[in-house]
Amino acid sequence: MSNAFYAPGEQHAAKVNDLFARIARRYDLLNDLQSFGLHRLWKRRVVQLANVKSGDKALDLCCGTGDISFALAKNGAETIGLDFSEQMLEVANARHQKSNPQSAIRNPQFLQGDAQQLPFPDNEFDVVSVGYGLRNLANLDCGLDEMVRVAKPGARIISLDFGKPPNVLWRKIYFAHLRCSVPLIGLLFCGNSQAYAYILESLKHYPAQLAVAEKMRERKLQNVRVINLLGGAMAINYGEKPE
Repeated sequence: MSNAFYAPGEQHAAKVNDLFARIARRYDLLNDLQSFGLHRLWKRRVVQLANVKSGDKALDLCCGTGDISFALAKNGAETIGLDFSEQMLEVANARHQKSNPQSAIRNPQFLQGDAQQLPFPDNEFDVVSVGYGLRNLANLDCGLDEMVRVAKPGARIISLDFGKPPNVLWRKIYFAHLRCSVPLIGLLFCGNSQAYAYILESLKHYPAQLAVAEKMRERKLQNVRVINLLGGAMAINYGEKPE
């Protein structure tokens, strides 16, 4: 059975944008429900690996409602969060306004844009992160190329996304959760089961953590690591651009 929000090739971006336009207002709630709140811990791990200090410049791609962007800014980085979805960015900006109503300084700044065609010069950022975004790009290789291009020499490049557990039994249980429980959550809280059935469909077409690590090595990144979370159901890919 095909999914209303997944299509390969040229239609991919439009389908993904339609998906996030529909779920933006309830995105954070749905993430808490489908991950049992664990996504907050995983994003905290990304920020720890980013290891930013005051004055660093950070770019958070596919930033969504801004969880990672806010955390990088709180740790001292001048942060830009970029996302394709106007509706997700509206939520991120509303969160910023609510937490800093009197602030004239916008950190993080949120911009609409395409992670595959970044509007930034080469060697610009000390950290380039992406949370649950590589899997949604029409061209994963193009997205990685752009991340490396805008990263400064020595910069940390970090991706958090759904993974494919190496243990066969755990993978079957996990995929059953994505096939059954997660769409039910989408139906109950978003009125559309296919909005979150999309996760499993997209994961089938995503090479996952080991292949992403190999692609990082092909781009000459150093200290490449895979950090499996929840038995590989989630994973962080980490690499550093050579000095």
